[in-house]
Amino acid sequence: MHQRRKKEPGSLPPSPESPMPANLLRSATRFPPRFKSILLIFSLLVNLYLLVNPWSTVEPPLPKISRLTTSITTHHHIVFAIASSSLSWPRREPYVRLWYSPNTTRAFAFLDRPLSNASSSPDIPPVVVSADTSKFPYTFKGGLRSAIRVARIVKEVVERNESDVRWFVFGDDDTVFFMDNLVKTLSKYDHDKWFYIGSNSECYEQNVKNSFDMAFGGGGFAISHSLGRVLARILDSCLMRYPHLYGSDARIYSCLAELGVGLTHEPGFHQVDMRGNLFGLLAAHPLSPLVSLHHLETVEPLFPHMNRTQALEHLLAAANVDPARILQQTVCYDRSNSLAFSVSWGFSIQVFQGKELLPDLLSLQRTFMPWRRSNKVNTHFMFNVRGYPRDPCKSPPVFFMESITSDKRGIWSYYTRLDVGNCFAFNATEPLKQIRVFSTRLELDSEQMKAPRRQCCNVLPSWNDSMTIHIRQCGIDELISMHSKTPLFS
Repeated sequence: MHQRRKKEPGSLPPSPESPMPANLLRSATRFPPRFKSILLIFSLLVNLYLLVNPWSTVEPPLPKISRLTTSITTHHHIVFAIASSSLSWPRREPYVRLWYSPNTTRAFAFLDRPLSNASSSPDIPPVVVSADTSKFPYTFKGGLRSAIRVARIVKEVVERNESDVRWFVFGDDDTVFFMDNLVKTLSKYDHDKWFYIGSNSECYEQNVKNSFDMAFGGGGFAISHSLGRVLARILDSCLMRYPHLYGSDARIYSCLAELGVGLTHEPGFHQVDMRGNLFGLLAAHPLSPLVSLHHLETVEPLFPHMNRTQALEHLLAAANVDPARILQQTVCYDRSNSLAFSVSWGFSIQVFQGKELLPDLLSLQRTFMPWRRSNKVNTHFMFNVRGYPRDPCKSPPVFFMESITSDKRGIWSYYTRLDVGNCFAFNATEPLKQIRVFSTRLELDSEQMKAPRRQCCNVLPSWNDSMTIHIRQCGIDELISMHSKTPLFS
């Protein structure tokens, strides 16, 4: 019977230089030289295998290479596709000229046929003749087959393979875009993901008729480049399934729904399914950048004593000075005189007497009419609406923007009172003829735009026939109300 050999007290751990553990090496010396050679060769092969086999060891993960999409989105990254026709394009060119710049804007106007007197002006986008769509069925009674052609503009503009595109934006030839605000709005979203961005109609009935989840094409909508390329591939097959729909935007919405993509709502896109005077809409714009206005031929000029084009130029002049602030509503309280000033920057100022509460001033005054002209139409809108006196002497005094100047200190905008004739009722603001507004350029980054806050203002104490309002950022716990402090209750 063999006794177990005790471990020698002075044995050492394996040497780091030795290719084999020390105890294995000692035991190997008891074998013949030939066996030792085989063992050494085997050990060498194992070591070699471990060195060259990529799966033998767990390598540390390689650092992730971030996509080079940290650069700021600019005008250059957007390609516009404008839906038009040979009949409407000559008449609506002036609207496109207002916002299109050949140096910074990439856009194409898609028409049904070539123009007989084609203009070669650089101030308008190049004209593209749409492809034939006669093979597609259209069964909507009383509708226009052009809806199919306009829907296929999405496919045709993507297949132009323009370089460095992040967003495709679609609109009509009577849509005016506010470019800087559009760029800022789209910058909130990752263009490498699937985004369908726009807004529905202001008119409740139009949304019921079409969809509450559809971006109305006249107000314009944006599709990220990654989604656009997929949509272009499946669009023709999808259009065959929707011959019964009325418009092009309904077809695009339906195809995107089949892809599982929903609408990302941005209230700055305005379909303007209204007629008449847009004053109530523009004087209480949502707390969101103004991106677009549509149906401009069906509404009155935005400013008094101007035609439609002149009024739009006037509004765009203010927007060019401070894009993010255009139409942003700020309410100022003059507590000593019990007056409330509702400032729609770059457009108008209204002066209300008495203790008007802020939520009441934020609702839209109904100065407009519904899109459909019928006594049977229920006039429901997608926002809070309050009445507006038909008698101009009973409505609050209105001051319209006249001019704007800027320097290193800030921006001065001037508003002149609209003369409505002889009103015999006493008005405490009767002597007031002009209001000056001082502000600094509103600069909001993408994070601030995700959670915007209304700004505050001060009425400077001395005024006679003119006065000054200073718009500024609100304090952390500052309230916009007739009372400067929150009342305390016992």
